[in-house]
Amino acid sequence: MPLIPEEPQIHESAQGPRATPASGRTAPTPRPVPGPRPAAPSRPGRPGPPRPAPPVQRAPRDAAKPGPSDPPAPTAATPQLQLIPASAQGALDAAEEAVDLLLESGRAPSDVLVITTGEPHPWATHELSFGEASYWAQHDAGDDVFYTDAQVADRAGARPVVVVAVNGGPESVAASALSVAHARAGALLIVCGDPQWINSVLGAGV
Repeated sequence: MPLIPEEPQIHESAQGPRATPASGRTAPTPRPVPGPRPAAPSRPGRPGPPRPAPPVQRAPRDAAKPGPSDPPAPTAATPQLQLIPASAQGALDAAEEAVDLLLESGRAPSDVLVITTGEPHPWATHELSFGEASYWAQHDAGDDVFYTDAQVADRAGARPVVVVAVNGGPESVAASALSVAHARAGALLIVCGDPQWINSVLGAGV
């Protein structure tokens, strides 16, 4: 009988593991793993996105409200002006009638100050005979109508109503008396005298 040559026997350790096909299909070839993509170059002429604006810090609402210690802004008070036409000889009598009407309408005597530009009022002459200290003490007490001369009227304090009797004296003194009276009057300024002259002085900025 002829001899059949034997096939050489190769151990699995030498050949490596055998690939067992699944369902008759060959194993897919593995794809190479892609590396990181390079950064896209910036396009010239196109700026990047604008940065967001920083948040606006609003003050708390309580800070905008004025506190109790904030007083309202004071407003300048302008007294009402009343002109009584009278001559230099009759200005003092017109002022006396104006005072009587004020007291009858309910004004307190302490609300009224009377200033004369010429001859002083008889009451002022009588009180000054006891000395200036006694005279101004009655002014400071504020219990009655106070009569004063234009030359010392700037020493008198403010009162709600001031009556000026333009009964003579130099025009410069009378103009100064009107200026003082305007500053001292809180609500009402009554001027007894020549209307044309008084209007010219008041129009000059008194």
